[in-house]
Order: sequence, then C-alpha cells, then structure tokens
Amino acid sequence: MLTADIPPNQSIYIKNLNEKIKKEELKRSLYCLFSQYGRILDVVALKTPKLRGQAWVVFDELTAASNAFRQMQNFPFYDKPMRIQYAKTKSDCIAKNDGSFVPREKKKKQEEKAERKRRAEESQQSAMPNGAGSHNNGGPKAPFHHGNVSAQEQAAPNNILFIQNLPHETTSMMLQLLFEQYPGFREVRMIEAKPGIAFVEYEDEDQSSTAMQNLQGFKIAPQYPMAITFAKK
Repeated sequence: MLTADIPPNQSIYIKNLNEKIKKEELKRSLYCLFSQYGRILDVVALKTPKLRGQAWVVFDELTAASNAFRQMQNFPFYDKPMRIQYAKTKSDCIAKNDGSFVPREKKKKQEEKAERKRRAEESQQSAMPNGAGSHNNGGPKAPFHHGNVSAQEQAAPNNILFIQNLPHETTSMMLQLLFEQYPGFREVRMIEAKPGIAFVEYEDEDQSSTAMQNLQGFKIAPQYPMAITFAKK
C-alpha cells in the first residue's frame, strides 16, 4: 500500500519500474509521459542497487503533480504497473526556488557538479515556455509548419495518424505510452531509415481524431512540438 500520510507536494515518487530499462531511456520516457500534466523541472532515476526500479519526477506546480499522481496510478509502464506516491522530502529544485535548500554532504560533490552542468545545458534548451495545461505541455498550440502538412495537402480523416517533428532519440515505446492513453489504440510504427516521423494506428477515425486533438503540439523535448496529421492512404 502507498503511504497515506505524506502531504501532497510538487514531487512524486514512482516505484515498481522495469529495472531492465537503461537509465537515459527511462528518464526520457518518464519525461515524455508526465510532461502532459505540466512543466517538469527534473526527472531523477538512479541505477544503484538500492534505487533500481524507482524514480522521482519534479513538477513546477502542485496541481500538475496531483493530476499525475491520480491519473497515472498503476499505469502500465514498460509492462509493469507504476506505483506512485508523493515524495517524502522536498526536491532540491523546489528547495532552491523557495530558499530552503541545504547543501548535502561533500561526498557527492563531484556527482553534483556533473549534474549541475547537465541541468544548466537542459535549462537553456527549456527556457522557452513549457506550460502546465493538462494535455498541452507547451502552452497555447502554435501551428507547426512543415513542407508536407499544408492545409491543402491534409489527408482525409482516417484511423492512421502521421507524426512529424519528433526528436531522433524518440522510441516506439515512448510514443506508445503517449498514444495508448486514448481509446482504440492499436500500434506505433516507426521507420528506422527516417528518424523523426512515425505512424500511429487506431481502430477508427473518431478515435484517431481524439488523440490528434489532445496531443497536437505535444513536446517530447522542449524544442520539438509534435505535428500530427492524418496519414495519406
């Protein structure tokens, strides 16, 4: 059972994660999955023996963390249901923001230095707004223009979606975690020779339309709003 007496806060603790997933893929997938609830400040996942199968996701706002806590409880993530609770201790990110941060022991100094460098690089990339809408993690949806998706060339509504402007490190599992939340999901198809695009199939066009409306402009990475159209048949 989950600990009931931990007060709600901006950080959630996740356990029962698949231990076979590599650390960086795990962090990217968690970011991809949870950023639909709001702006994420940090994702922490370690591969030390005591912390395998666990992770922490830190949100900018409490409401985002609360929505993720409620809606993603027991979500099948890499074939294992996630167990989620609020984190027992305040995240360093939040503590630094509200002025209550206390430095940790120096034995982690070198590790923290490398982590700070990584975060600084990521913060530069995420400086652009990454709003806290329930299904649009990039604020107001700005139209994404691509050579193939002008209004005149839009395919007629059907059950297959064509996804563009994906980061090259996107995996089919990351997309599956996003799109299977909507009824009628069947599969994700990616083309190895053409990174950055994918096809997502649903049972009918009404279901694919719902997914398109909710995930249009979703950012798997800060500078990559997804461009979703119906596939040409």
